[in-house]
Amino acid sequence: MRSTTRPLLALALLTLIWGYNWVIMKSALVDAPPLYFAAFRVLGGVIVLFGVGIATKRPLKAPTWRYVIPLGLLQTTGFVGFALWALQFGGAGQTAMLVYMMPLWLIILAWPLLGERVHGLQWPALTLALVGLVFILKPWHTQPHTLGTLLALLSGVFWAASAVWQKRAAPPQTDIIAVTAWQTAVGGLALILLAFWLEPLRIHWTPLFIGALLYNAIPGSAIALLLWAYAVDRLPPGMAGMATLFSPLIGVLAAWLQLGERPGLFEGMGMTAIFLALALVTWQHLHSHDVEFSPARPQTPR
Repeated sequence: MRSTTRPLLALALLTLIWGYNWVIMKSALVDAPPLYFAAFRVLGGVIVLFGVGIATKRPLKAPTWRYVIPLGLLQTTGFVGFALWALQFGGAGQTAMLVYMMPLWLIILAWPLLGERVHGLQWPALTLALVGLVFILKPWHTQPHTLGTLLALLSGVFWAASAVWQKRAAPPQTDIIAVTAWQTAVGGLALILLAFWLEPLRIHWTPLFIGALLYNAIPGSAIALLLWAYAVDRLPPGMAGMATLFSPLIGVLAAWLQLGERPGLFEGMGMTAIFLALALVTWQHLHSHDVEFSPARPQTPR
């Protein structure tokens, strides 16, 4: 019990950091367009990651660019950029739940691309997720679906695709800090170019905006990275994936309490179904002997 108490506390703190960040990011978009905020957030993460690498004397040589560039475009430009973009049009809680469907998209992508066949509790999990999406999308209504829903789903798909790319193309003996730092830099550069192309340069350097950037750079990147490494190193395989499960739930509750985002009946039912689907995936992985590849485990702290 004593050996797992501190790692579990670290995991709980990490989950709070990730979950509450959805409210912080949503609030920050009052002062900046989403892609600009994403670019600034990523820039802070790059500084932190390279700083951690230098402080811990890790090798920071860039891996092969054939691996790093697609990873950066998928995991940073696609995942982070589309998640922030989705927040411009949708609520923080619902966006968090839809983005964190990543493990379910990963199950779907891993079947044809990695030969990981759907099995066990993954089948009812995918069924529940489909039911949840139907409740959220409400196809029986005549009004068009919000752009935020589509962007949030695409963010999760990009996140899952980045995990598949890591599994298929990762060079042997690569340092996780170096890979994360370089792919974040590549993806951040693409975000800056997209922001210049698509959005007006409208940034208000208010205390709220500066605080949001500092939150994403320090607890959201530096502290989260250390907590994640500590928990993964000391907890049984798969248990750290619970952070993926509870982070969107915290995002939903925080958005409800702080932003007044009270889900409607069908939205609430849909998010509940998706949460149960994620719970099934996490439960199966906790009782699986396959520790090499975890659909329920995020590849980098977010």
